[in-house]
Amino acid sequence: MSAKLKVLGMILAGGQGSRLFPLTAKRAKPAVPFGSRYRIIDFVLNNFVNSGIYGIYVLTQFKAQSLTEHIQRHWRFGGFLDDHFIILVPAQMYRYEELGPVWYRGTADAIYQNLHLVNNNKPESVAIFGGDHIFKMNVAHMVEYHNDTRADLTIAGYPVPISEASRFGVLQVDDQWRLVGFQEKPKDPTPIPGRPEWALVSMGNYVFRTEALQELLEYDSRDTASSHDFGKDVIPHALKEGYRIQVYDFKRNPIPGQEGPNTYWRDVGTLDAYFEASMDLVQVTPEFDLFNPEWPLRTANYFSPPAKFVHEAGNRIGQSLNSLVAGGCIISGGTVRESVLFRRVRVNSYSLVERSVLFDEVEVGRNAKIRNAIIDKNVKIPPGTEIGYDLEADRARGFTVTASGIVVVAKSFRFTPALV
Repeated sequence: MSAKLKVLGMILAGGQGSRLFPLTAKRAKPAVPFGSRYRIIDFVLNNFVNSGIYGIYVLTQFKAQSLTEHIQRHWRFGGFLDDHFIILVPAQMYRYEELGPVWYRGTADAIYQNLHLVNNNKPESVAIFGGDHIFKMNVAHMVEYHNDTRADLTIAGYPVPISEASRFGVLQVDDQWRLVGFQEKPKDPTPIPGRPEWALVSMGNYVFRTEALQELLEYDSRDTASSHDFGKDVIPHALKEGYRIQVYDFKRNPIPGQEGPNTYWRDVGTLDAYFEASMDLVQVTPEFDLFNPEWPLRTANYFSPPAKFVHEAGNRIGQSLNSLVAGGCIISGGTVRESVLFRRVRVNSYSLVERSVLFDEVEVGRNAKIRNAIIDKNVKIPPGTEIGYDLEADRARGFTVTASGIVVVAKSFRFTPALV
């Protein structure tokens, strides 16, 4: 690579997403569909590209086939500029001679095993982001802050209720937002001073000075007691050794075309969180806006036909209310309310879909009723079937039912007469 990059983007997209099962039964978490036409990975890719970061590696590992196909087919720059690329990097035991036959052992190790890619591009800074969150972020603004504060490492921070903070790395900062304390998933999180009901947590998004990243990862690789994770190991060690670590206030992040502070960030790591984030989108004025032309959200372009709504006779009316409906859908005499429909969904006459997410190629038979459900791809729901009305019956059918009562039907599930 001949050009020297100011910022190299690296996306960690190898997570299993076990808490999203069965949506992750055959795909990695970043490949899970979201928002009627996107995949979760699209949001961080758009954040980088919209921020002018065009040199990007996507590190994959578990069940990466659909993620690989999505990026290879739909996220490609032209081939004339050396510093414009989006390249997939599968786990390939690149340091076999040093580490032996191991895959990525943690988030830090994933980057360590690919430090040769950093060295090839010679960037001034490396932006390391997760590939499994829903948010918009002007990464260039965070990089500017990182440079202005002359930080070795900058961590994006976000306030969450203290009751939720144990799921994250908890940050303590001084009045200059320099990191002075860090707790990785603590049982008793330290609250924000003066705000006892809130804690400042790490979003898992980092900007490193390149030399500091190399030093920290080289040390971590030699530490036999390390789990090779940024949160558990690298950040505590960097803090102990006196590296300059700044925390970037995510609410300061400016998004072109968006008024007010940037406050939306969702870790859709559970089925309930995924469902809640999907329902956020169908609000009349959603906090997470998919329609901002100054911050375009690119994804696959499948050249789908337009959505179609047919029949208007008595109670046989094809209609969609407060919903997202993708191209190729046909609402044929049924009603869709507060729901997210992906491509080529068909909702037949007299059926009702409420507060649900239907993936590609789902067909809802006549007189069927669905509520509070996530239906994965290629499921044909027989006429008269009810889902989400009797949770015990749904469990007996083999569906997943979450603690909050969301019913999840796995990809390509086949109904038998006994299950209708």
